[in-house]
Amino acid sequence: MALLLLDRSHLDIKCEGDALALYENGQRRGTVPVRLIERCVIHGAQTRLDTGVLLKLAEAGVTTVIFSPRHQRRIALVLGPQHNDAAVRLAQSARVLDDSFCRQWALGVVRAKLARQRRTLLHLKNLRPDARKPLFDALQTLQTIASILNPTAQADENTPSQPSLESLRGHEGAAARAYFCGLAGVMPPALQFNGRNRRPPRDPVNACLSLGYTLLHAQAVQACSIAGLDPLLGFYHRPAFGRESLASDLIEPLRPALDLWVWELLRSRTLREEHFSHDKGACLLGKAARQLFYADWEIHSKPWRRWLQGQCRKLAGVLRVAGAEWLAMPDEDDESC
Repeated sequence: MALLLLDRSHLDIKCEGDALALYENGQRRGTVPVRLIERCVIHGAQTRLDTGVLLKLAEAGVTTVIFSPRHQRRIALVLGPQHNDAAVRLAQSARVLDDSFCRQWALGVVRAKLARQRRTLLHLKNLRPDARKPLFDALQTLQTIASILNPTAQADENTPSQPSLESLRGHEGAAARAYFCGLAGVMPPALQFNGRNRRPPRDPVNACLSLGYTLLHAQAVQACSIAGLDPLLGFYHRPAFGRESLASDLIEPLRPALDLWVWELLRSRTLREEHFSHDKGACLLGKAARQLFYADWEIHSKPWRRWLQGQCRKLAGVLRVAGAEWLAMPDEDDESC
């Protein structure tokens, strides 16, 4: 069991040695060894646990995500022990202030996302020849934007070798609008998906996308933490209060892969219209839908987790070398010596 989903009312979680004991309405339902848990998600409105449970999970390196039970919005994220390599964060902080590095990083992020968007649309085009027109139009727009961002293209000598962050955001936004128009062309009409909307999501497709992006973002934060990176210090998504900007950078190329997975969930009728409800304009997954969603997520998200971990290790390795020169000697300024 890599994922522990706590999504029932009147659920009590208690520590029993190296395991968690689950009680529902006072009745013992079983135990889960902590060593088998990699991630924990809490959805239940009346799930009760004490700090000892969170401490046990954190010590084991388990990332715990706590959602609002009404709006499926992340409320808290509890991580395990933090990495101690200061060299990585010193160099990361310096890179955030390096305009050339940030533009180069951002260009790579946007180009990777565009490539994955095109890959997703081409896959859908093969499966849905009846939706050829909206998919073809979206692909044409993405191809045009990709050509503009191709660094091998000939540029005027007065044109910067790398586009500005503002320009990249404009191109990314235009690509996203075209991409979601193409995606809307293959979604079942009954789901009333006309493009991306959020805070709150107003249709079943966007409800699934929002929950998936939130989980993906939490995995990116966990990968950053394990590698010794600061998830708050992004290079494309600039640092902002309360935003894990580096995690936002990292998940951009994975979003179209998640979009395709959501389409498969809905196309296969694993999730259906009756699995969703509406509350004050927000579309919500019911408990049965969440059970199905997480079970399928645990299978399909494995390669995404590996990719995030690999990207974080690679970035941390580069930064560690650059930041080593700023570290004090082992006994320097250490009053404990």
